[in-house]
Amino acid sequence: MTAGNYTVFIIDDDAAVCHSLMLMIEQEGISVQVFDSAEAFLKQYDPDSKGCIVADINMPGMNGLQLQEILNNRGGVLPVIFLTGYGTIPQSVKAIKAGALDFLTKPVTRAKLAAGIRSAFSECEKQQLTDKHHRKAKNFLSKLTEREKEVIVLVVQGLSNKEIATSLGISHRTVEIHRSHIMHKSGATSLLELVQIVNDADLNEQNLSNG
Repeated sequence: MTAGNYTVFIIDDDAAVCHSLMLMIEQEGISVQVFDSAEAFLKQYDPDSKGCIVADINMPGMNGLQLQEILNNRGGVLPVIFLTGYGTIPQSVKAIKAGALDFLTKPVTRAKLAAGIRSAFSECEKQQLTDKHHRKAKNFLSKLTEREKEVIVLVVQGLSNKEIATSLGISHRTVEIHRSHIMHKSGATSLLELVQIVNDADLNEQNLSNG
């Protein structure tokens, strides 16, 4: 992971705090964008952004927790670090339960902030990789015929070709052909890799049948 490929989005209505945070982060060689409100950030929000959010939890208008909820509903992958001068324990618990990476009290030291940001970048990278695998798996599912979906449900359950043939009332040779087509469409080179692709999409018998 290269920090230069990531951006920290500072969201705080206090201009002095924004300036201080920006200086600390830029001294770490990290790109920064500053917003004076959650609403301003959302107007330019790009779900494909890489980095993290450092936000005040108590702001006029939309507060940090409300922003976090909106981003979660949109499926955002930007980890959130909350900063507050007078946060409460219930606030911090709610933020962490909703997926916030950290909850820091102002004033925060450069070292502590930098450590939190780099941890957030690692989390963002993992989440984006997970999302990439998920999209690949969903795309694979969309290419399957109805019969291939029936076959793959039984394949990932560990059934043999003979057992699959008996279960579906088709020939052993037909099962082999379907499995060959499934492997080709998935791009998998082994059964283990195929099972992983299925797991990446959180697929089960019900949504394979409905997919």
